Formats: sequence, C-alpha cells, structure tokens
Amino acid sequence: MDIASYEAYCFDLDGTVLIGDQLLAGVVETVAELRRRDRRVLFLTNSSVHTPRDCQRRLEHMGLACGEDEILTALYVSGSYFAREEPEARVYLVGEAVMRRQMEESGVAVTGDPEEATHVLVGMDRNFNYEKLVLGMRAARRGARLVAVNPDPVCPVPGGYIPDTWAIVKALETAAGTEAELVIGKPSPYYAQEALRMLAHPPEHCLMVGDRLETDILMGNRCGMQTALVLTGVSTRADIARQQILPGYVLDSLADLFNK
Repeated sequence: MDIASYEAYCFDLDGTVLIGDQLLAGVVETVAELRRRDRRVLFLTNSSVHTPRDCQRRLEHMGLACGEDEILTALYVSGSYFAREEPEARVYLVGEAVMRRQMEESGVAVTGDPEEATHVLVGMDRNFNYEKLVLGMRAARRGARLVAVNPDPVCPVPGGYIPDTWAIVKALETAAGTEAELVIGKPSPYYAQEALRMLAHPPEHCLMVGDRLETDILMGNRCGMQTALVLTGVSTRADIARQQILPGYVLDSLADLFNK
C-alpha cells in the first residue's frame, strides 16, 4: 500500500516529531499535507512528564498547531488505566510533580505514604535521588505492585540521551527484589487500545510512525497497524536485523513521508 494512502497517521513525538525544543525537518509540512488530505492525525508519546495539554502547548510553541484531542500520553493512559481497571488503588508516585496532577485529574487516589500504597507508579524523574529510591523500595517491599509508565531506558535530547523511566524502574526492582508487573505505555496492548479508540479507524487503515523499534513499531505490528520507522531518533537500520522487529517502511525523516 502507498504510504500516503492510509486513513489515519500516528506519530511518536520525541525522536520522530521533535528533539528537545526543536521540531525536526519536514514535520510542519508533512502534517499540513495530511490535514489537507483530510487524514486523521494522532500524536502518541510515552512521556511521563507531560499531560496532553502540556504537549499541545509545547508543539504550538514550536510552530505545530494541534488539538488536545490529537495527543495521547503514557501518563494520561496510566491515569485512565487506574481509574477504569484499579479504581480502589492507592498509588504511590515515583516521578515528577506532573504525575500527581494527571492522576488527580483522572480521579486516581494518590498516597504519599509508602506504607499504605497498593501500587507504585514509576515515571521519568529528573530529580530522582536516594530518598525517593528508599521510599519507593519500601512500598514495593510491603507488597505494592510496581507499575511503569513506559519501558523507555533513555530519552533523545539535543546532543544525545538522558535516562528515562526504565532506568529508575530497574533501580527499584533491584532494591525491592521484585519486578515491574505492568507497563502502561507503548508497546502495551492497553495503550494501543486507547489509541485506536481515539482514531476511530480499523488498525489496518492506520500507520504508526516512530523512531523506536521496541515501542512504536512493536506496538503497531502487534495491534495490526502498518508501521514506519524514522531514523531521526533511537533505532537504526542495523537494529532492525538485530532485534527482528520489522517495520513496513523505513524513512530518513518525516520529510520523506510523501517521497516514498
């Protein structure tokens, strides 16, 4: 199928649409062309440090206009998961202040006491320290289930990478002598289900575009979407053969979407 012929297009953010505070080449033009063709556009991010509204403002500040209803974050999906699937949960948070804001907006009960937590929700925390490790460990050792907002070990930034959620999850797993029981973000089936609900198109009519084989491409492949890897972020052509996660298309950047 021609890559420009799908009914809906899902784009990862970091490493696909932007790096740091800069849009990548061809993004504005590609999205504008999709809108001109009346295609559905959805931005799917594993971010644990932004709400959909945060992402909308961030994109608009960079020059890409979009609606809040065109953005799905792993943090938002985490709130939806607890509200729908674990309504009695008392969640201890290991992450940045925005996590509490999103959980409370989703109607999730948050506790600051690791002794009473039923779950520990872990996200990126650029202020992670030993005290936070001790408290998260204490909750997990007392039986709280360890849940990761996403499985990303690093996040692409200008000039390289910074540690992401999974690096903190591994520290907690080691200290608590346990393993994360659930990952909410891409490539989880729960995240894919939420994305398809918002798209309102059959998966075979949707294209998932991202820079990570093990999250973006794997999720798309598993849920029946077609997939396109862009080489502007984490994964490389060599990784395709090594990981055996096969995208339908490989693009140097989003600028190539209408040149294939």
